[in-house]
Amino acid sequence: MAFERITVDPTRMGGLPCIRGLRVTVSMVLGQLAGGSSVEEILSDYPYLERADVLAALEYAAAVVNEREVPVARPA
Repeated sequence: MAFERITVDPTRMGGLPCIRGLRVTVSMVLGQLAGGSSVEEILSDYPYLERADVLAALEYAAAVVNEREVPVARPA
């Protein structure tokens, strides 16, 4: 499974996995969800994100904790 919405760029956000090359990290999205924010609240706070981005962050996190190799998109 490739995570096309998750990108890793060593020059952006310290190389942390981000959503679609934006300066929004997967961990930020997960932290918002863990803190009790709903998907709708996250989308309201970050209007440039899409529902599929939030779901991709969750899928990515699930794959990482399963210790699988996780392919991500690289910047062009």
